[in-house]
Order: sequence, then C-alpha cells, then structure tokens
Amino acid sequence: MKPKKIVVAITGASGSIYGVRLVRALMALPVRVYLVVSPSGRQVMMHEIAYAGDSMEMFLRGSGAVFHECAAIDEIRPDDFAAPMASGSFRHDGMVAAPCSMNTLAAIANGITDNGIHRAADVCLKERRPLILVPRETPLSLIHLKNMVRAAEAGAVIIPPSPGFYHRPQTIDDLVDTVVARILDHLGFTHDVSPRWGD
Repeated sequence: MKPKKIVVAITGASGSIYGVRLVRALMALPVRVYLVVSPSGRQVMMHEIAYAGDSMEMFLRGSGAVFHECAAIDEIRPDDFAAPMASGSFRHDGMVAAPCSMNTLAAIANGITDNGIHRAADVCLKERRPLILVPRETPLSLIHLKNMVRAAEAGAVIIPPSPGFYHRPQTIDDLVDTVVARILDHLGFTHDVSPRWGD
C-alpha cells in the first residue's frame, strides 16, 4: 500500500501544539507528510513547546513518538516555490494549516500566494482537494469571520480548535487530541487518537 501524502502547515499563531500533535498522529500511520513551518510558526514552537529548531522527525522521536514503517516527513521551506505541493500536477490527499494564523487565513481567503503555504492552499482549492484550516484567534473580528466564510465558500473546511470535554480529559494532550481526531476524520483516516462519543 502506497503511503498517503498530506501537507501540514504550522503558521504563526498560538497553538503550535495542534500542528505538532497532528504530525505525530500522522507518523503512526502509513503517511508521507510534507511539512511547512512559517518563520513566525517556528518562533511560536520554540516558545510554546520547547522546540529547539532541530528537524521535526528528531523532535518527535525524542519525545517518544512511534513511527509507522512507511511514515516519512519532508520538511520544506516556506519560500520554496519549487516544492511539490506548489503545483497542481502533484497529487496528494489533503492539506491542513494548524494552527492557521489570521494572516494565513486572509491570504488563502483572498487568493494571495506570496509564500509556499499560501500557494499550496491555493492549489488545494483550485484542484478541489481537501483543505482544512484550524484558525487560532479570539475574539474574532468581522474581518476574520468573513475570511472564514470566503475560505469555506471556496471549498475549505474550518475546524476551530475547540476541544471536547465529554471524555474527561486529564492532560493538555488529551484536549488537543480531540481536535486532532476531528482533523484526521476529515482527511479520511481510521484512527484511535481520541475517544468517540458513545464508545
């Protein structure tokens, strides 16, 4: 079985743990992740999760993540417009921006492609591929809300990082993983990342 290909972008909003936990969950599956972290996203990771700037694979393995034998991470610079997902001819199975900053949301909603993350998202929309945005901001201005509507009308799925509490989470990871589980559901993966209602 060929690994699925998923693009993951981590942008400069608080909540980098959502993107990192998502990549961690994907690495337990037969998935090739094309990871793009914006410069501000990297700064947030260093501040919020003690990321030291090494490769994501090293960071995850150092934290005890389990890798599927067919899993892989390709780390791509956000200024690399020759990256595979910058072209519509490159076939992949979806893209997630987690967290999605309001700057990234605005660019995607308005068709602005001034970096590799924006371009990859624009390609998803024009090629009708899954695009999931995890917007991390509060409160939301009318501009933010209208940009979410524009993105949704263009084909994106908006998944706010609103964790569930019905399974009585004990840790921050438990909370984050309820959101990660919904993202994986919308990408079509079978998983047991977080308990489901009724299980």
